[in-house]
Amino acid sequence: MVTATFSGHQQDNLRGIFFMLLGFFVFSMADSIAKYLTAYYHPTQIVWTRQLGITLGVVVLIGMKGPQILRSAAPWLQIGRGMSAIVSALSFVVALRHVPLAMAVAVSFVAPFMVTMLGALLLREQVGIRRWAAIAIGFLGTLVVIRPGFDTPHPAILFVILAAFAFALRQILSRYLGNRDRTETTMAYTALTTIALLALPLPFFWAEPQSWSHVGAMAAMALLAGFGEYMVIRALEIALAVVVAPMQYAMIIFSSIWGFLLFGHIPDIWTWVGSAIIIASGLYMMRREARRSKG
Repeated sequence: MVTATFSGHQQDNLRGIFFMLLGFFVFSMADSIAKYLTAYYHPTQIVWTRQLGITLGVVVLIGMKGPQILRSAAPWLQIGRGMSAIVSALSFVVALRHVPLAMAVAVSFVAPFMVTMLGALLLREQVGIRRWAAIAIGFLGTLVVIRPGFDTPHPAILFVILAAFAFALRQILSRYLGNRDRTETTMAYTALTTIALLALPLPFFWAEPQSWSHVGAMAAMALLAGFGEYMVIRALEIALAVVVAPMQYAMIIFSSIWGFLLFGHIPDIWTWVGSAIIIASGLYMMRREARRSKG
């Protein structure tokens, strides 16, 4: 069983919430670009390109600080985190081919529940009744969002659930590794693991970019994914996973905006009602952490 200590971290919960929100905001932008690209390219190529930006940043970092950033206290767990990142990203992009962006994001909100359970079971994090209640209320909000689509859900929804579980596992590993390795080390292992393993099947799915606008979209997606990855890692290093996990709920707002601007998808009344419930649970968590930090 994985265990961890948390001395010196609780006072940074509020800052961790901010980093997590920023990370998910840029992730929503990267996801929107990925959905656009699914009409032209295979998910394997899209995910590999998405990870390329992180990898290039790691190469520069190694050139600046030397190969010592690859020294890890738990290299196999670092590789495992990279593999979970592959499963999460690839599953989600596969789903985006068939599921509207806001719907996919809403279903992915089972991840905070998974993070909370894994955090309590594996990391032995303390989860109070008020945190459980806030997360449960946020999850109920997601049910309100996706209720109109439950009649005939596309089978690709299952890929979103798989992506959510892999993402939750990655968050738990980030929290554990945050007490042992530096942020650069975690980023390096994740980037190198994903880029290497995805390169194996890539030749079978690669297609030349059809235009310079597609090249620009791929580059933007890669850069945004890299920045979002860094923000999530930093959040999980300085705050409890059970505190920052509910911030993923904000992605429903971000994704609804991008879905409207890029694809003309107008969220219905259930999306807005559910989103209001989700935001309320997130704001409650932030208010509690603000009070705790002042106390």
